[in-house]
Amino acid sequence: MNKKIKVGIVGANGYAGAEVLRLIAEHPAAELKVVTSRAQLGKKVSSAFPALPCDLEFSDASDPALKNCDVVFTALPQTAGAALVGELMDAGVRVIDLSADYRFEDISVYERTYGVTHPRPDLNKLAVYGLCEVNRDKIKSAQLIANPGCYVTSVLLPMLAITKAAKVSNIIADSKSGVSGAGRKADEAYAYCTLDENFKAYGLFTHRHAPEMSEKLGQKILFTPHLLPIKRGILSTIYFDVDNPEAALNALKTAYDGEPFVSYTDVLPEIGFVSHTNRCMFGARFDGNRGIVISVIDNLLKGAAGQAVQNMNIMFGLDETAGLPIYAPI
Repeated sequence: MNKKIKVGIVGANGYAGAEVLRLIAEHPAAELKVVTSRAQLGKKVSSAFPALPCDLEFSDASDPALKNCDVVFTALPQTAGAALVGELMDAGVRVIDLSADYRFEDISVYERTYGVTHPRPDLNKLAVYGLCEVNRDKIKSAQLIANPGCYVTSVLLPMLAITKAAKVSNIIADSKSGVSGAGRKADEAYAYCTLDENFKAYGLFTHRHAPEMSEKLGQKILFTPHLLPIKRGILSTIYFDVDNPEAALNALKTAYDGEPFVSYTDVLPEIGFVSHTNRCMFGARFDGNRGIVISVIDNLLKGAAGQAVQNMNIMFGLDETAGLPIYAPI
């Protein structure tokens, strides 16, 4: 593709939106055309983010220039961008939505999970769940991509491989995330003095990513998230029973052969292996019919913005790795 992809980003001031902004700003096949943010309205990108030499000004989400883009990333809270998604699709724009609005096949599960009425159920059936390595063929022709949740990505990539090869039950996911996973907000619970030298669980039985995992895996999963006193990264420890451990391990080792961003490792992975990259790495140990998988991602990249850009690359027939970091800083 010689002509650059015209890109818009809605909600470019949040952590995920800002990461999309950074990735698109240096993407070899993309051209940033529109960025929106209520908090930064009227300011230049280079003023809000001095590390990015971009003279575009932040506009409002109602900016008509969005409809002239080839693709728009929407990075807004749940329901806040759903109507805009419909307007953009009506104008022929392809949309990659980083919220949960279109992730669920069953709208009633979404409504129970988020305590809202789905604003555009008519669009839900058009959305493709953007787990790149699993739904690549559907993503190629999609007009609307529902970018998966960050915790969800860390769990689904290894567990979908296992559940295709063996019968799995009693899944428990114990996940730890850097603070950026909670979003950019002024809240004492996420303040430096609260989190530094601290470690805590939250959202027991109520976290919104549990129903997303359960729907995609086709079985109930017990999920507990924790906050680490670090900026970014997720480490998920996943416990489960399996009827065929040998088949499960073989599936983990071979399911993603040739994938640039997903890999099995015999050494149990650490967050530092994937921080600042678009990679997911996982390792496993088995004791009889009991298995444990350790899976790591960068929550802002493979868990959000990086996977969103990977989806864009697939949609437009680009090299999937274009504009995306593969190796962690040493």
